[in-house]
Amino acid sequence: MKKILTFVDDIYEDLELWYPKLRVEEAGWSVDLAGPEIKKYSGKHGYPASSNIKISDVQEDYYQALLIPGGFMPDKLRRDARVLSITKNFFDSGKLVAFICHGGWIPISAKILNGKKATGSRGIKDDLENAGAIWVDEPVVRDGNLISSRTPVDLPAFGRAITEYLADHS
Repeated sequence: MKKILTFVDDIYEDLELWYPKLRVEEAGWSVDLAGPEIKKYSGKHGYPASSNIKISDVQEDYYQALLIPGGFMPDKLRRDARVLSITKNFFDSGKLVAFICHGGWIPISAKILNGKKATGSRGIKDDLENAGAIWVDEPVVRDGNLISSRTPVDLPAFGRAITEYLADHS
């Protein structure tokens, strides 16, 4: 079973969901999109993504990794206690938690970044540091089972880091 969970809701950053999703699928992984409801969501730039599981129905044992795209979606979803517990449980169990750009808002609110190296959009640099993360301005930062990236410009490096991590840990 090679499965990855990805959060989705309206105003997700289109490229930050689709690029890594396609990269890991090419590497033989399947990806479930978990949203508040089973429905079609609209990306920040209008690209649709349909959830196939509700966040409330996620069973973490079925997945080996969590991918958190950016956009404005993470600011909405970090208010959901179930999203935060899923994120924390993935992290605590040593599973990959990968986030990009504003996706870092969810790990911030899940309180898993204290003392960890991370990156993200410059717009959340202060939020990351205030959560105890050690800000690193690089395309990809890996600290244990955390992989973070800054913006869509860094997607090739982000996708490569995720697929390499999964190949080494599966």
